[in-house]
Amino acid sequence: MKARLAALTLAIAASGAAFAQTQGVTKDEILVGTIQDLSGPIAAFGKSARNGMQLRADEINEQGGVNGRKIKLIAEDSGYDPKKAVLAAQKLAQRDKIFVTAGNIGTPIAMATMPIFFEKNIPHLFPLTAARQMYDPLHRLKYSFAATYFDQVRSGIKYLTKAKADRKWCIIYQDDDFGAEVLAGAEAGLKELGKTLAEKTSYKRGATDFSSQVARMKGAGCDTVVMGTIIRETVGTIGEARKTGFNAEFIGTSAAYTHLIHRLGGPAMNGFIAAHTVAHPYLDDASQNVRFWASKYKTKFNEDPDVFSAYGYVIMDNVIAALSKAGKNLTTDTFIKALDSLSTPPDMFGGDAMTFTPTKHLGSNKSRLSQIKDGKWTVITPYVEP
Repeated sequence: MKARLAALTLAIAASGAAFAQTQGVTKDEILVGTIQDLSGPIAAFGKSARNGMQLRADEINEQGGVNGRKIKLIAEDSGYDPKKAVLAAQKLAQRDKIFVTAGNIGTPIAMATMPIFFEKNIPHLFPLTAARQMYDPLHRLKYSFAATYFDQVRSGIKYLTKAKADRKWCIIYQDDDFGAEVLAGAEAGLKELGKTLAEKTSYKRGATDFSSQVARMKGAGCDTVVMGTIIRETVGTIGEARKTGFNAEFIGTSAAYTHLIHRLGGPAMNGFIAAHTVAHPYLDDASQNVRFWASKYKTKFNEDPDVFSAYGYVIMDNVIAALSKAGKNLTTDTFIKALDSLSTPPDMFGGDAMTFTPTKHLGSNKSRLSQIKDGKWTVITPYVEP
C-alpha cells in the first residue's frame, strides 16, 4: 500500500512539474499574445485584427473553451515601431508568460520580435505579414498562413503580362523589410519573363509626400507600377499620379488590400489592383455566414468589420484548431505536433485551404487579384500558384 501511494504521489508530482514547465497554460486557461499597431500608421489594421481575434476567442470561450480551457488574449501595441515592439514582446514573453503569440502585424515587427519568443520556446504563429521570413528558413516555432508578398507580385506580373505583354514595369516600395520583399518578387517575376524594371524608387516608412517618386516614374514612361506600399502611401502615390496626369496601372499586395484605400482615396483609386487571399467582408456579401458574422462583429465592436477583422478571426480559428488537436495534455511539444499535421478547409471569407507538415510551415502560397471598381473590391482572378 505504501509503495502504491508513493508511486501515485511521484506520478502526481511529475505531472505537476511537467505542467508547470508549459508557460501560459493552466488547468482552465491558455494565454495567447498578439502585437498589433494600435496607435501608429496602420492602427486601422491592428485594431481590426485584434477585434477579429477577440471575437473568435469569445465564441470558443462561450462554448466552454478548448478542451476545458478558456483563451485569454493579451494584445500589446507596437505603434508599428520595431523598438516599441521589442518591449511589447519582452512583456508578453517574460511578464505575461504567454503560451503562443499569433497574428503579430508587420514585417519589421515580426523580424525584431521573433528571437525574443524563440528564446522562451514560444510558437510564433500566422503573423499579419506575407514576408517569406515568416516561415523560411524552416524553424520549429514559426508558421505562416499567407501567400508571400514575393509570390503575390510574381503571380500578378504574370497575369497582367498575359493581358498585355508590352508593358514598361516600374516599382515604388517602402524602404524596409516589407518593401524589400515586394521588390524581390517584382524582379524575380520580370526575370522569368525576360524583362527588367524600367524604374525603381523608394520612400521612408512614415512618408507623406510622394511627388518626387511619382515624377520619376512618370519621367520613365512607366505604364504599370508595382506598389510596395500600405494604406496612406498607396492613396498618396495614386492620388498624386492622377493629379499630374500620370495614368499608369497600379498593382499592390495584400498589404494594400483594404477598404480604406477607396474610402480615403475616393474615385481616384478605381482601377487599382491588389493581390490577396481572404476577401473583404462587405455587409451585403452574398454569403449568409459572412453577413451573420459581420452583424455579430458590428454589435460587439460598434463598427463595420474589414478584411483585417476577417484575418484576425481566421488566425484565432487556426490557433484554436491546433489547440484542440493537441488535446488535453497541452504542452509546446504536443501543440507543435498538432500544427505539423494540421489541415483546414477554405474559410467562409474565401481564404484558401491550408495544410502544414513538419517541413512545410506555410499554409498556402496561392493568391488571387481584386480590382477596385466603383469604389468596391471585385475579385478578378481565381486562386493561382505563383
